[in-house]
Amino acid sequence: MEDASVQEKRAIQRFAVQLPVTVTGTSGAPIQAKATTRDVSSHGICFYCDASMERESVIEFTVTLPPEVTMSEPISVRCLGKVVRVENKEGDGKFAVAAAIESYEFVASDEKQKFISPTDVPPSL
Repeated sequence: MEDASVQEKRAIQRFAVQLPVTVTGTSGAPIQAKATTRDVSSHGICFYCDASMERESVIEFTVTLPPEVTMSEPISVRCLGKVVRVENKEGDGKFAVAAAIESYEFVASDEKQKFISPTDVPPSL
């Protein structure tokens, strides 16, 4: 039975999808971790990985959103974000990393677009 005292505080729709994530640090060096999303929204992401990250650290990550999310073709999105929470509840070596998205760009095959703030676009992503 669901606890009635627990209320959802997020106003942005989250998509519970498991997608591979490529995570890099601010220096651009790959973080040696396999990562898979737990959920994504236009303002944040939560993913599972086998390496811990520091809260408040700046990361860059790329995820390809499937047609179920984009309502069109798959779209690769490169994001700049800040780690807001790291959890290791199961003790199995996997960490749940939540990051706020500060800016992002859609990655086309031939062209790059500038990073834009999530507040500049509607929350339909």
